[in-house]
Amino acid sequence: MNPHLSIYDNLGGAEGIRSLVEAFYPRVQQNELLAPLFPEDIEPVMEKQYMFLSQFFGGPALFSEAYGHPMMRARHLRFPITERHAEEWLRCMEGALMEIGVDDELREFVLQRLSGPAHHFVNTPLD
Repeated sequence: MNPHLSIYDNLGGAEGIRSLVEAFYPRVQQNELLAPLFPEDIEPVMEKQYMFLSQFFGGPALFSEAYGHPMMRARHLRFPITERHAEEWLRCMEGALMEIGVDDELREFVLQRLSGPAHHFVNTPLD
C-alpha cells in the first residue's frame, strides 16, 4: 500500500474497483442473509456500487455526478439491516478483496474504511 496514493489508486483505479465489484456481488448473491435484500437483476446495483466506491475511495465523483449526493443511509432505510447484515457485507467484501489479490495492509485499511458506513446503515435491532 502506498500511503501517498488514494485508496482508489491503491486498488488499481477504475479497473481495480470494477474487479472488486465483480468479485463482491457473487458473494452477496450466495449469502443467504444478504441475497434477499438485492434484486435478481444485480447489474444496475453493481454499476451503482462501482460508481459509489470509485468516489468513496478518492476517485472520480461518478455517483454524485449521476445521482446527486450519495445519502447512503437514506437510500438503505427501506431495507431491514441488522448488525449481522453489516458484518456479512464486510465479510463478503473481505473475500472479494482477497480474491482480487489485495495485500493484507491495504485490505485491512479498506475494510476499516468501509466498516463505519456498513454499520451506519443498521436500522433494525437483532431478533
